[in-house]
Amino acid sequence: MGFTVGEHSAFHLRRILRLFLKRWGLPELTDPAELALTELVANVVRHVPGRHCTTLILKQPDGLRVEISDNVPMELRPVHDADPLAESGRGLLLVDAVTDRWGSLEHREGKVVWFECDAKP
Repeated sequence: MGFTVGEHSAFHLRRILRLFLKRWGLPELTDPAELALTELVANVVRHVPGRHCTTLILKQPDGLRVEISDNVPMELRPVHDADPLAESGRGLLLVDAVTDRWGSLEHREGKVVWFECDAKP
């Protein structure tokens, strides 16, 4: 779904994500997936003019994949460049810490930032 996000959008998207995870029998992924989703939405709110993005929540055979796409060209800094004591700029460091995989892809209109969380046996 594509929409414009604001400061309270992450709350609503977390609720939707929780509902999907419960339905899919993956409640153990709730905490890491909610944190990662919140960070990616916060990046859209802070850095995307107009705050428009598309969110995709996908069940995978071994877990979950979430994609946030926007219309801003890729300017991601490497995670290892983030200052862990800084008050901002640590969002992707958190995403890296709580997910099994994450990354970004460029596309014609901008970029997609995604993460995956694996179901634990």
